Amino acid sequence: MNKKASKDKANGGGTIALNKRARHEYHIEERFEAGLALQGWELKSIRAGRANITEAYAVIRDGELYLFGAQMTPLISASSHVVADAHRTRKLLLHKREIDQLIGRVQRDGYTLVPTALYWKGNKVKAELALAKGKQTHDKRQADKDRDWNREKQRVMRRHNKDA
Repeated sequence: MNKKASKDKANGGGTIALNKRARHEYHIEERFEAGLALQGWELKSIRAGRANITEAYAVIRDGELYLFGAQMTPLISASSHVVADAHRTRKLLLHKREIDQLIGRVQRDGYTLVPTALYWKGNKVKAELALAKGKQTHDKRQADKDRDWNREKQRVMRRHNKDA
């Protein structure tokens, strides 16, 4: 095993948390990688697998990006000396030109910023933000039908190839 693989295992692997609902609820247009400003107890809880971003969203305030609704449950042993807030607002770190681009798309075109994943990059925690538009109910139903049809098609093809 090489050094990089052992480092990734020490950090808990590549992916920390996924937001699977985002693909169901939104049409995802573009993805951005942002850093997270975290406290020490939050890193320990992330390493312990206590991060959740299913209810999270990103907001632009005063030309800066913030992550709301992400839950990082504190460990009792790691957060004994601080008052830990599991749902605190965390700052997202992006280049100024990327933030300006996002401000324009969100305010002018009506997009939403949704975190789709938290992952390790080296020894840093990164958030994958998606520029997305909300799906209507009929769009969600159509996506479900398409997914079921593709699954059924694969089954038929497998059976057909097996018989031949």
